Amino acid sequence: MDLLSIENPSFLQNLTKKELEQLSEQIRSFLIKTLSKTGGHIGPNLGVVELTIALHRAFNSPKDKIIWDVGHQCYVHKILTGRAKDFHSLRQYQGLSGFPKMNESPHDVWETGHSSTSLSAAMGMAIARDLKGEDYFIVPVIGDGALTGGMALEALNHIGHEKKNIIVILNDNEMSIAPNVGALHNILGRLRSAGKYNRAKDELEALLKKIPAVGGKMAQTAERFKDSLKYLFINGVFFEELGFTYFGPIDGHNYDDLFENLKYAKKTNGPVLLHVVTKKGKGYKPAENDKIGTWHGTGPYKIETGDFIKPVDSKPAWSKLVSETVRKLARDDERIVAITPAMTVGSKLEGFQEEFPERVIDVGIAEQHAATVAAGLATQGMKPYLTIYSTFLQRSYDQLIHDICRQNLNVFIGIDRAGLVGADGETHQGVFDIAFLRHIPNIVLMMPKDENEAQHMIYTAIQYDNGPIAMRFPRGSVYGVELDNKLKKLPIGTWEVLREGTDYAILTFGTTIPMALEAAKKLEKYGIQTKVINARFIKPLDEEMLRSLLHNQIPILTIEEAILQGGFGSSVLEFACDNGYTDHEIKRMGIPDRFIEHGDVKNLLHEVGLTSDNIVQTIKNEIQKLIKRA
Repeated sequence: MDLLSIENPSFLQNLTKKELEQLSEQIRSFLIKTLSKTGGHIGPNLGVVELTIALHRAFNSPKDKIIWDVGHQCYVHKILTGRAKDFHSLRQYQGLSGFPKMNESPHDVWETGHSSTSLSAAMGMAIARDLKGEDYFIVPVIGDGALTGGMALEALNHIGHEKKNIIVILNDNEMSIAPNVGALHNILGRLRSAGKYNRAKDELEALLKKIPAVGGKMAQTAERFKDSLKYLFINGVFFEELGFTYFGPIDGHNYDDLFENLKYAKKTNGPVLLHVVTKKGKGYKPAENDKIGTWHGTGPYKIETGDFIKPVDSKPAWSKLVSETVRKLARDDERIVAITPAMTVGSKLEGFQEEFPERVIDVGIAEQHAATVAAGLATQGMKPYLTIYSTFLQRSYDQLIHDICRQNLNVFIGIDRAGLVGADGETHQGVFDIAFLRHIPNIVLMMPKDENEAQHMIYTAIQYDNGPIAMRFPRGSVYGVELDNKLKKLPIGTWEVLREGTDYAILTFGTTIPMALEAAKKLEKYGIQTKVINARFIKPLDEEMLRSLLHNQIPILTIEEAILQGGFGSSVLEFACDNGYTDHEIKRMGIPDRFIEHGDVKNLLHEVGLTSDNIVQTIKNEIQKLIKRA
């Protein structure tokens, strides 16, 4: 079959089981070959090939709503809904998204990129369906990792209580990004080993009903026995106690098993949960053999060996630099404990975990819980390091305010993937954290210009005892600057002049410092002397330096790889206004008021105007305006 010619999933109805199996292998080969060039979430998608095909054969999408939790396992769904021809552009600038996108296809009925949202969305759709008197199936597909998220458990409770007709597919591959942790994961493990409870139950009922005359009555009186059987076969009956009819465990790579159970599920009233066991990375040995989550999402790789293709002179990741610095400090400070919400690998904590296994706490996909655990540790004199992606920090906002900052606890927050992250797109861009953190009382927020300053900031954060302190750092590799042997404390709220100038001042930090320095050098050709300041402390501001700029009437341009509304530039404007400098020239550059889609970071920066050439043009224009006014 030509995958590029597929327009919609209706063709699946006419395929034999053998043809479906051939299609499965064809899709796997297509994904392995295509993703070796583009990169992407290969492990999750190789694991759901048969499941996705079975769902699209059993249900009539898009009338029936198939909802993908997290969304990183939607590639097979995209192929079956007519987008195979666009896979060469997967996660590339202005290309196919790696997550569900409504503007790509009517079959994408829910957009996501964060975990544990599918069940709540399904409940909302079910309420709407029933209020409108409509008739269609709603099928959320959620992984065992995402099921550990508190939001998913809240939704299970609500769905079970309301008895809504929703068919939940639990895709159980024993992994989220890294191996799963927690009691719920252990429950699923027992279910996986429990065998076919429903088949045993059905066989018992069928046997009783075959007994002449008394069979029906015996079947009724056997209900209590079946309940006992239920507890015998499934330790805990977690889902049935929540109000769901449970089917499983089901072999997620066996079409007979899938079709049989999907048929039962469609005939069952009320909420149903199909427990489908799959193998992440199935069909590609390097991904199948992955035990720590390396093949969850990758860059390009060599198909024959599974080796990742990296630049020859590739430098360590920022995540690695930060985690290893914390690890080094932990050798002399037993108070330091690292906390991660299921991102041990992503946050490069493997070395820390190997050396201090009892001092790395993986709470699962539970960012809210992670934040409050950190707060609890801090109340007992520990020094928690909460390492979390900027995009996921959003999920713990109330806990940041209520549990950490309000109590002014000594929690060090490492904000990974701050700024534009590229291929994962709008759900993962780390551009909102400055705006949602800087107005919270008590918190200190900083971002280093390079890895050497980063290690000093980490040391400063560990030594800081006056409340919460957070450090932003970007995705990607460090610059390769020389590291100081001795760490030092940085004075909180102090900036650093990187280049002197009297005509204009650029205030910036982190990833935008190189473009600011480049722009200042270009402006020199036009006779414009530009001061470049490393505004490394985003909160508190360096009020002394800022007041000096304002007093000396040096016009200011703020630059941030973050959302402009409520960001760093806004804080500079507020300071000027509050201190009577209302006529001072202050311009801002940053991320505009819209969501930024996926693509290479350089392309995205150019799209939003964050380039050295645009800085040059902005300052030239402003100086011309000032000259005209004078």
